Amino acid sequence: MELAHKLISTRVGTVAVAGGAAILAGVFILVYLNRYRHSVKAQGAPVTVLVAKRLIPKGTSGTAALQEGLFSRSTIRESQLRDGALSDAASIRGLVATTDVYAGQQLTATDFRASARSLATTLSGSQRVIDVPLDTAHGLIGHVQTGDRVDVMVGFNVQSSGGGTGYAVNKLIAQSVPVADVAKGSASVAAGTNNTNVSLRVTDRQAEEIAYAADNGKVWLVLRPPTGASRTRPGLVNVGTILLGVPPITLPSYKGDVNRAIRSAIKSALAGGGQ
Repeated sequence: MELAHKLISTRVGTVAVAGGAAILAGVFILVYLNRYRHSVKAQGAPVTVLVAKRLIPKGTSGTAALQEGLFSRSTIRESQLRDGALSDAASIRGLVATTDVYAGQQLTATDFRASARSLATTLSGSQRVIDVPLDTAHGLIGHVQTGDRVDVMVGFNVQSSGGGTGYAVNKLIAQSVPVADVAKGSASVAAGTNNTNVSLRVTDRQAEEIAYAADNGKVWLVLRPPTGASRTRPGLVNVGTILLGVPPITLPSYKGDVNRAIRSAIKSALAGGGQ
């Protein structure tokens, strides 16, 4: 205290103390400015984040969002980054959207969480899963398992336009269809048989055709080898192709005359076999 009193009691001491205080204040200002510049620079640093291109509905799987291109990578300033924002598309694989993510919104870790695996979360685009009730023979029950691949054949009784004799025809409508699940058999009182639901992973169009065939005809599943199975050109099979060796009848590409083409082709095949 005595030394400080002596310093400020003289002119030289006062100047020295003032100078030291000014230097110390300058040091503090420089440190503050340096930290401020670093803070401003950090806030303006460009960062990459995933941003929704359009609505990602709640329940959408991360895999589906990735396959359908529902989001894109965007570069923003770090100061605009939301807490938990995602930058790696692979980070949402196997996850499910827990809330609606709107267009322009950043994808965050709280938007996608792990969820109990369901069939719906594995589908995207035109992919569908349909249950087909099948008996033991038609559905390969006891042999077909989840993960197998099958061909789907359908059979109908086609009536002629004049209401005469019907013609039984079969057609291969889908090939290499993955089996999504095989349920336990349930007793069918009406039919007196045991039916089992086999879940097939198909396209939306194939789902329509299989549903129609299950209601109005008969569906067969044909087991394929795991790998190396060749594809065949679908065609109609009837008594003429089996007994007389008539080549399978290929349907025309246009749809307007399909029923007429079926009747005409079957009649021609049967007429040729009767000669």
